[in-house]
Amino acid sequence: MLTNNSEIKNSQLNTYLVGGAVRDMLLNRPIKDKDYLVVGASVEQMKALGYQQVGKDFPVFLHPKTKAEYALARTERKQGQGYTGFSCYFAPDVTIEEDLKRRDLTVNAMAMHDNGEIIDPYNGQKDLNDRILRHVSDAFLEDPLRVLRVARFAARYHKYGFTIAEETLRLMQEISASGELKSLTPERVWQEMQLSLADGGASSDTNSGNPEVFFEVLKQCNALAELWPELDVLWGIPNPALWHPEICSGLHTMMVLQQAVLLTQVIPVEQSDNKTAVRFAALCHDLGKGITSDKLWPSHKGHEKTGLPLVEKICRQLKVPSHYKQLALKVCEFHLHCHKAFELKASTLLKMFDQLDIWRKPEEFELFLMACKSDFLGRLGFDNRPYPQEQYLQAAVKAARLVTAKPFIEQGLQGPAIKEAMAKARLSAIVKIKADSAHLNPT
Repeated sequence: MLTNNSEIKNSQLNTYLVGGAVRDMLLNRPIKDKDYLVVGASVEQMKALGYQQVGKDFPVFLHPKTKAEYALARTERKQGQGYTGFSCYFAPDVTIEEDLKRRDLTVNAMAMHDNGEIIDPYNGQKDLNDRILRHVSDAFLEDPLRVLRVARFAARYHKYGFTIAEETLRLMQEISASGELKSLTPERVWQEMQLSLADGGASSDTNSGNPEVFFEVLKQCNALAELWPELDVLWGIPNPALWHPEICSGLHTMMVLQQAVLLTQVIPVEQSDNKTAVRFAALCHDLGKGITSDKLWPSHKGHEKTGLPLVEKICRQLKVPSHYKQLALKVCEFHLHCHKAFELKASTLLKMFDQLDIWRKPEEFELFLMACKSDFLGRLGFDNRPYPQEQYLQAAVKAARLVTAKPFIEQGLQGPAIKEAMAKARLSAIVKIKADSAHLNPT
């Protein structure tokens, strides 16, 4: 049976725009999603007005016409481990201040009434003006997912000058030390990582992110060691100064990721998943250096092959999509082949093309080149150096792919003889490109 207020009308609901939409509006940043909070209403009242409830234990409803999300004001209490171990209380007596207090950061704990009034009980506007990411309350400690979320916000808003408050970073370190990060599901960890690699913003804002900050923050609060130890260990491992003036393998990997962000800007919005795949491959390309014996430093001979099981491991652990994994494996194994393309024999290039499967996946080869070029440019003082290997390999691939089976079939060849003839023709095409491209060789 409905309460006495069951006749409440849509216009009479006490609704507020909350969270990211208010934050981004105040930053003059594109608003992607709008979420609304309803104070003083019940589940029965929302249903009577035609709102569709989403889930049984969570008071979120879809507007009957716009399908926008409206959530009842609620409070939460920690009852178990992890980010799902909460009991949720929602009733008309929950105030807006109580609801906002359970949110992660002060800049996300603001609300705007229909009349334009900003409700800001935890000084979110001041922190927004001061460019500070600060937790709302000590309840922050109860949700390990917030470590990743704050790292993602730090990456997304880095270009605006935002930094993490020292006291918030200490709480993130406390969560990392507690072991609670292990309670996060692989899917949730990957979702946060993928959002950061994709920059996580509106489509008009996706080319200007700093996903490297996400991983640097995780490193700083000791979460990376828990979530991806094979990446974490790269900091402090040296490289030869001639080719890596930045020396540190971890710093190099972050520089490579920065270059991957720049180079993938040419990828159309409708293929944005390819951007993320290239950036993930950039992160994985040098994982093998993490298991090089320190007695061999700064040399890392064979790190391409030794890195492959580590790529497989993180992809299995986080349930990374198959096409991300396949590109990351190819970049890990063949990025030095790409850099040394002019030194390789035509037969070696053909063998690499076979293993990269350029015949069936020519589009993926372009992504492979982007990641390899990112590796070359992602070094101290290398960012403006030419990379003629790209043009050379593109020409070689184009020439090799022009070879088809048709003329050999017309000659009467069959079965394995066709394959052998095509391989010889492809090799000849690559040899010709190699001769024609000699002027590109930087040596």
